[in-house]
Amino acid sequence: MDNNIGTRLKALRTMYGLSQREVAKRAGVTNSTISLIEQDRVSPSVDSLKKVLDSFSITLVDFLTMDMESDETIFFEKDHLVEFFENGAHLKLIGANRKDRKLRFLHERYEVGAHSGEDMLTHNSEEAGIVIKGKIELTVGQRKKILKVGDSYYINNNIPHRFKNVGKDECIIVSAATPPSF
Repeated sequence: MDNNIGTRLKALRTMYGLSQREVAKRAGVTNSTISLIEQDRVSPSVDSLKKVLDSFSITLVDFLTMDMESDETIFFEKDHLVEFFENGAHLKLIGANRKDRKLRFLHERYEVGAHSGEDMLTHNSEEAGIVIKGKIELTVGQRKKILKVGDSYYINNNIPHRFKNVGKDECIIVSAATPPSF
């Protein structure tokens, strides 16, 4: 992306879906000021630029360092999710191809009787999830609980744990863990 102030301001304004007139009104400046800055025909003072950026609730540092045109994938169609299948558990990983991924975000579907494995799982991360459909038995260390629709959990994954669908229908969970273990 161009590092010119004007080009960056126009891109930011467009991202917010605002007209030059709306930005000018919010910032307390004239429409022509915004237009001239965006065309790089004037260089605003730091104070003037800060005043304009306040209308977006963005700091000067964030504005100048923000990657406004990342080539990272941000939308994922269902057919493009990475899927794992084992023991009747279907796990769809969202964002598997993102560089430097800091989060594991899963759509988990457990068939009737399915489980996360015979052995208890351990990872070096924290995990939280919510049951969207069905019910699941979650064992964490010596503790065991059956979670139903709307119930959730938040666990430290270095404690051995295991999931098992004990219901009469499939179970769906949406979960996230950080840092990602796979």
